[in-house]
Amino acid sequence: QDKDTKMTEFWLISAPGEKTCQQTWEKLHAATTKNNNLSTNSKFNIPDLKVGTLDVLVGLSDELAKLDAFVESVVKKVAQYMADVLEDSKDKVQENLLANGGKALTIIYLSFEIKKSFKNYSSSLDAVPFLFIFKGVNQIDNDLKARASAYNNLKGNLQNLERKNAGSLLTRSLADIVKKEDFVLDSEYLVTLLVIVPKLNYNDWVKQYETLAEMVVPRSSNVLFEDQDSYLCNVTLFRKAVDDFKHKAREYKFMVRDFQYNEEEMKADKEEMNRLSTDKKKQFGPLVRWLKVNFSEAFIAWIHVKALRVFVESVLRYGLPVNFQAMLLQPNKKTMKKLREVLYDLYKHLDSSAAAIIDATVDIPGLNLSQQEYYPYVYYKIDCNLLEFK
Repeated sequence: QDKDTKMTEFWLISAPGEKTCQQTWEKLHAATTKNNNLSTNSKFNIPDLKVGTLDVLVGLSDELAKLDAFVESVVKKVAQYMADVLEDSKDKVQENLLANGGKALTIIYLSFEIKKSFKNYSSSLDAVPFLFIFKGVNQIDNDLKARASAYNNLKGNLQNLERKNAGSLLTRSLADIVKKEDFVLDSEYLVTLLVIVPKLNYNDWVKQYETLAEMVVPRSSNVLFEDQDSYLCNVTLFRKAVDDFKHKAREYKFMVRDFQYNEEEMKADKEEMNRLSTDKKKQFGPLVRWLKVNFSEAFIAWIHVKALRVFVESVLRYGLPVNFQAMLLQPNKKTMKKLREVLYDLYKHLDSSAAAIIDATVDIPGLNLSQQEYYPYVYYKIDCNLLEFK
């Protein structure tokens, strides 16, 4: 697709059948494609459902509006969490957001799925499809919370340990840096200290460290590690001279690090890091697979809700017997205003008061006021920008 002209939003509309529904479709298609190719169009097939009373339909309309908002929010959450888990690598995110095996943005593909799936429901417009969709999507929402919580805890613990292994020499973990042979251990009189020496002051350290206090072991200092700004050095001295040494070292900007060599502790830290890292890798694949499958499930459920809404709104607007054509339009970005004008000209006759209220919010049965837009034809926007990560 040409990204400059194609929108990641779709307009799902319906208009009454003329002599035939095919005629309604041909008229729209001709009007929107004859000049400038205002949109890419497809029929959107909705199976015939048994219709109850007007009151029931108005009630269904309200319930569907709530269900639509809920399902959309879950689709958005699953997509967003996919981005978080893949750490916002846009190509990978797009590649993994597949709706039922096809790109999420090609919703047209799903229109025939609706026909098949409706067979799972009761053929009458009652609570069955709602319950079926709500239960399924609610389960995805609950599972997502549990899985995200477990994975985020693991990731957070690992990041905390990684932070400990990074950062400045004053604070970072030294488990991967120091070795047993760098220390004098188990001596009653001697102790090895670790000192952070700024690189700019290193020559001073070499000249001064043996004289910073009494009883420093000559030539006992080595550079064990360096980062951008400092060296980590060891030095051995008598225990009773430690306080004097620390005090004097501070004057020269040599920082003695508070550190006790403990092999068991350092081994435990390393093992914890390896365990968390292994656990994260183990969970990553199954989690991405779960997100792919359930994004697809939630997305298809969302399109089913749109189909139900179009059916209910069309019957409320156009009356009985059921006779309307649902159509899916993918507008071209640069000509959206023109497309809206063409649709208005095509369908303004459906509502004699449309001209007066086109921009107003009006209380009309079956109109979802939260959309804040009214057109003489049934209209729902499917905004797929929520699936795009910059």
